[in-house]
Amino acid sequence: MRALPFSCTLAIPLASVLAVTGCGGDGGDTGLFTPTSSSSSGASVGGGGGAGGEGGAGGGGMGGSGGDGGMGGSGGAGSGGMGAGGGGMGGSGGGAPMCAPEGPFDGAPVEAAPGQWTWVPVPEAKCRNGSATGFGVRINPASTKLVIFLEGGGACFNGTTCNLNPSSYGQGNFDGWKNGGGQNGIFNTTNDANAVKDWSFVYVPYCTGDVHAGDNTADVPGLGAPKGQQFVGYANIGHYLKRIIPTFKGATEVLLTGVSAGGFGAFYNYDRVAQAFCPTPVALIDDSGPPMTDTYMSPCLQQRWRELYGFEKTLPADCVECTLPNGGGLSNAWTLYGQKYPDASLGLLSSDKDNTITQFFGYGKNNCSNIDGIFPSALTGAEYTAGLNELRESFLEPSPAWSSYYVSSTTHTYLGGSGYYNTTVQGAALTDWVGGIVSGAPAVHVGP
Repeated sequence: MRALPFSCTLAIPLASVLAVTGCGGDGGDTGLFTPTSSSSSGASVGGGGGAGGEGGAGGGGMGGSGGDGGMGGSGGAGSGGMGAGGGGMGGSGGGAPMCAPEGPFDGAPVEAAPGQWTWVPVPEAKCRNGSATGFGVRINPASTKLVIFLEGGGACFNGTTCNLNPSSYGQGNFDGWKNGGGQNGIFNTTNDANAVKDWSFVYVPYCTGDVHAGDNTADVPGLGAPKGQQFVGYANIGHYLKRIIPTFKGATEVLLTGVSAGGFGAFYNYDRVAQAFCPTPVALIDDSGPPMTDTYMSPCLQQRWRELYGFEKTLPADCVECTLPNGGGLSNAWTLYGQKYPDASLGLLSSDKDNTITQFFGYGKNNCSNIDGIFPSALTGAEYTAGLNELRESFLEPSPAWSSYYVSSTTHTYLGGSGYYNTTVQGAALTDWVGGIVSGAPAVHVGP
């Protein structure tokens, strides 16, 4: 993973609209509107790249005691780091952002048996039906590296989507997952092709219907839609970080990732997670959750999410262009991250004709004329491909931070299942691309 130079499932497969199965099950194409599980099978189809940079440096590591200088001081490095107190990186040399975590991260460290998935209840964290939830951990005491994985499983913004989206998640759900999905794909601890097999893991389940991006209670519009929904996925991650940061205070590398709704969520939460661990480098892999430009992800659809989920409270404050007068602009966060974290390792993984997200974005067609309907008119494969290509050409390739891996396929999600190991594009194995992201290799763009 590149060292930072701090000087400072979301649509309905129409054939199975009533089938409530796992998001990205072993076939890889169940929908974001279907409940959890993150497995998928891959496709072998038909890479090059830019380079990252380097800048100033600062002293002090994770968990120091803090010095007097504070962030944004007048010059050199502060003496502390991520500990209590005000140390950190100085303000005037180099170009990377200064550390400004939301904190305080004052929860108790998680205690768990080494190498075993363990459920961590967090009473403050809620599902959209108001029930309590939490997160899972699998700690490897021999590793200083951490994966934070956000689960997919649906969205709730009209009657149909809410009915197919999980509204609760507790220890019973987790116990059912940990010996199945919790051993597959990126979670596998025995496959040497898995670059993160020896890392510690945090598993963030999904029951808020807001792609992990909300902090709002709202009534969902439309016939049969639920009322008083707690769209608090973003707020939940804030509660989790209060426990995660003390638990992994010695982390030297972090990967934030997720599939489908969790891919959107990992992308959306990247800035705050990067700041929470600052100055430790945080990589990002968004699997099958790409916020596209307004041409393909209509402003009216974005506006529905803004109003329901409370994006005005959760978007990065410095992403001014993420909120446009017409309701659009969310795709401008790609540019923000590339500019704010030019030496980070950031990646987008997607099929170019994803049969789930094409339908999800279809709710925005014709100025959202069918936004409260049952069957959206999906984007065509050609439209979705054009949207991905626009992201690559206009947002990703101009930045040394961003890599991409596009598969010519309709498959939805890869990292949670066999597709992680079985997918090769233009001679480049997906596992090698992921390995490049976490090792800080120069940016590379693979696929059609």
